[in-house]
Amino acid sequence: MIWFSLLILVALGAAAFIGARALAQRRFQGVRAHSRPGQHGAYALIWVAAPALLVLLLAGVFAAPLERQLTTAGTPDSVAALEPFRREAFFADAHRLGRGEPALQIWERPLAEQLPVEARRMVRVERTLQWGGAIAAVLAALIGGLFAYTQIRPQVRARNRVEGWVWGALFVCSAVAVLTTVGIIASLAFDAFRFFQYVPVGEFLFGTQWSPQVAIRADQVGSTGAFGAVPLFAGTFLIMLIAMLVAAPIGLLSAIYLSEYAGRTSRAVIKPVLEILAGVPTVVYGFFAALTVGPALRVFFNEIGLFLIGGPLDGLGQYLALVQNQMALTAGAVMGIMLIPFVSSLSDDILNAVPQSLRDGSFAMGATKSETVKRVLLPAALPGIAGALLLAVSRAVGETMIVTMAAGLAANLTLNPLNTVTTVTVQIVTLLTGDQEFNSAKTLSAFGLGLTLFLVTLMLNIVAQRIVQTYREQYD
Repeated sequence: MIWFSLLILVALGAAAFIGARALAQRRFQGVRAHSRPGQHGAYALIWVAAPALLVLLLAGVFAAPLERQLTTAGTPDSVAALEPFRREAFFADAHRLGRGEPALQIWERPLAEQLPVEARRMVRVERTLQWGGAIAAVLAALIGGLFAYTQIRPQVRARNRVEGWVWGALFVCSAVAVLTTVGIIASLAFDAFRFFQYVPVGEFLFGTQWSPQVAIRADQVGSTGAFGAVPLFAGTFLIMLIAMLVAAPIGLLSAIYLSEYAGRTSRAVIKPVLEILAGVPTVVYGFFAALTVGPALRVFFNEIGLFLIGGPLDGLGQYLALVQNQMALTAGAVMGIMLIPFVSSLSDDILNAVPQSLRDGSFAMGATKSETVKRVLLPAALPGIAGALLLAVSRAVGETMIVTMAAGLAANLTLNPLNTVTTVTVQIVTLLTGDQEFNSAKTLSAFGLGLTLFLVTLMLNIVAQRIVQTYREQYD
């Protein structure tokens, strides 16, 4: 029904635009008008579409509660006497039966006899509300169109009114974006505050044990749980550091090559290939890490361990021989590969933004191209490159899929890249997966982690943007 209503509104809007423009052309012959006929047509189109869309929006918001109210009001006594849970199940089965689907439960008499009756009544109520919303939208469109037609006069400032509507629409879109951000922050802050009522802030930020388990019974072993987030921060930092050790030099050197050394043909080939890497989904990188990089690194370290066993480094050999697929090194290396096009693209743009006069002056002093890169371009572009690397760090901190598939879920407080670790984002996903109760510290800890991660990422982005802004002002 919603698509049928939208199709009718599109037809009415097109008819309003064409009719208003034609009427304006007839009325304005030989008269100096403020606005063009097309602008009067756009004004009529807006007055047809805006009220109708508002009615459809209100119908979509209030249709379900109103349908529920009307359905409940006519409920038979045998259904009204049911417990709330059973009554909800009865209405759900009636709704499924009305859609032509089988009921999920077997109901005893007289509920079995009432079920098809209630299904037909729910279908009637639903169709009545749908047709009522569609008719109300069409009526609103017709009333708006009639009002717009009364405004087709030479002295009417239709152009200004259309621009006002456009400004209002742009403002609403901007306000939605801002309010969405405010809502996300408020939601995080509210639930994080509830979590910190269970767990002190100091224990969360400086505790070294992470085991978010809450017992069902008070006498159950391990009923308290541990919510020290330091192992998660350490794992996040370790994987981020490995990723940047891979992405920063490769991305920066590739940017220098593309900016200063590559010809047009090479740049036309290499640049798109790097950008293809940026479009690969992170789950594909996760598969690559779990099925290719992880086993390859395990075989490599196992071979070294077998070679060292029995010698003076027997202990190290025993350890390396037991290295498994999941480790921080695997996740960090693949994440670094994912960040290479990000770092390369930003650094390339920054290097190209350095004024050509600096290059020309260096060449005029007899410097070679490599000396110009080392002593002129890199110092000049260093603030921008630092900002790009900080943006890459914030991107690495928020990565989830690669870490889940390649580094494991164990919250180990270690800086050994061959151990399994976990990160803040992985734990957030784990804590909020499945059926959860939002009145326990275990589930609410995800919001504490989310708020901490949000603040860290926000600070990194602010510093990076400030550095890039300072760099741009230097050469503007």
